[in-house]
Amino acid sequence: MNRRAYLAAVCSSVSVGLAGCSTVRSAFEDDACDGDDCDIGMTRNEFVPEEYEASVGDTVVWKNTSDARHTVTALDNGIPDDAEYFASGGYEDQQTAVDAWHEEEGGKIELRETYEHTFEVPGEYEYICEPHIGGGMVGTVIVTE
Repeated sequence: MNRRAYLAAVCSSVSVGLAGCSTVRSAFEDDACDGDDCDIGMTRNEFVPEEYEASVGDTVVWKNTSDARHTVTALDNGIPDDAEYFASGGYEDQQTAVDAWHEEEGGKIELRETYEHTFEVPGEYEYICEPHIGGGMVGTVIVTE
């Protein structure tokens, strides 16, 4: 076989193989929110963006953009005193939300599902993903007037 023909065949095979890998890989990659369907995305181990700014009265939408189950769980001591508690699953406090996750995966947000909350009180709101808190999956919403 001609050396050039051989190299062309090998390079073509490698290129096709790599193209296939990147296509398969992209099918499983986390998609970021584009602002139309959500404000905060949930990748495998983080909220993107980790810090989000909203105004009083805004509804913030989180979307699970990964292949893992997630939660949005506000920290009782991480929200303004007169603010409404929030957590996916509709729980009224952090301990109830945490217990529900550990008992039956309560409050889970499945792949491509969303959760939303309307913020009525200015201040900083800290929240976590209960199943991924060990990996540092935390976020903050800063609400201004």
